Amino acid sequence: MSEYQYYEFLALDRPLTEKQRAELRSISTRAEITATRFVNEYQWGDLKGDPRAMVERYFDAFLYLANWGTRRLMFRLPRGVLDAEAAGLCCYTDAASVIETDDHLIVSLYADRDPDDDWVEPGGQLAAMVQARSELAAGDLRLLYLGWLLAVQSDEVDDEDTEPPVPSGLQDLSGPLQAIADFLEIDEDLIAVAAAASPAPRDDTGLAGWVASLPAGQKDALLTRVASGEGGQVQALLLRRFRAAGGRGLAAPGRTAAELWQAAGDRKAARDKAETRRRREEQAREDAARTAAYARHLDQLATRTEEAWREAAALIETKRPGDYDRAVTLLRDLRALAGRQGDLAVFTGRFGELRTRHQRKPSLLERFDRAGLSP
Repeated sequence: MSEYQYYEFLALDRPLTEKQRAELRSISTRAEITATRFVNEYQWGDLKGDPRAMVERYFDAFLYLANWGTRRLMFRLPRGVLDAEAAGLCCYTDAASVIETDDHLIVSLYADRDPDDDWVEPGGQLAAMVQARSELAAGDLRLLYLGWLLAVQSDEVDDEDTEPPVPSGLQDLSGPLQAIADFLEIDEDLIAVAAAASPAPRDDTGLAGWVASLPAGQKDALLTRVASGEGGQVQALLLRRFRAAGGRGLAAPGRTAAELWQAAGDRKAARDKAETRRRREEQAREDAARTAAYARHLDQLATRTEEAWREAAALIETKRPGDYDRAVTLLRDLRALAGRQGDLAVFTGRFGELRTRHQRKPSLLERFDRAGLSP
């Protein structure tokens, strides 16, 4: 396939109206369009609409990838759910940016990679990632920090720039965040060294007591929103406020982009060195096992040396190529046994007689030569 592009949009907070679906149909006559989803694939041509404008107007999540290496994600959140200033501390580059509209903030992540060698057409990838939007809405800022790491990896952050506040829980990414890191190919060593300064995640112990302490009017208003179908938004709001009340779970920034990237390189080099050492040790064990097994084989052969010489001669007499090969293998073992016993001269004499008897068999003689049996 010379060219392939995949576009997927999801409407999460509210379904698309019939009018909106008609507007989208005017953008693409062949797209799959439902009340919650717009999907299109291209092997030639391109999407007529602007993905950013489509997210601003219709959708809450967007995924794009092309088989030449480009990948993009967008998540739209209502204003008030995400603090624009906090998001801007992490997302201020082409690789990771924040788009502001009248009603929403859009987190945009972009990566350009080498073309995929083993291309597999996508399906369902965005569904595995969208929960990260809910986590962000609930006050989990790890997605934003991963965006900053993506920018560092993409060489869009100055070496002397200090990292933004480090969110808790980087040591153990959620499934959706890991899916995003894999999709954008954020360096695993860069994430690991960044996670060294990440605080332990704050659990939700005390949530019930905190909710009970809320004024009755607030709880009534929240319950009304839940009854009206806004359960997910209310959950995110409560978690965000609860976590903010106990501290943001952020570590103060301290490392520069260059320090993080160098530490990631050192970690990778140490891992590669350990892997090389492990492979060498494994190879040494395998070699020792083969040597021991061959020694046991020669021990057994030593108990039937004359029988082995007769077997080799009989195999040669068949004049079959496969039997020639088996005879050569047997003769090589007899030579190894003779060398171990200090009887190489005896082997050389007997083998010379055998070769002379069969000097009119060029195929056999060639096998002898390749096996290094001939003087």
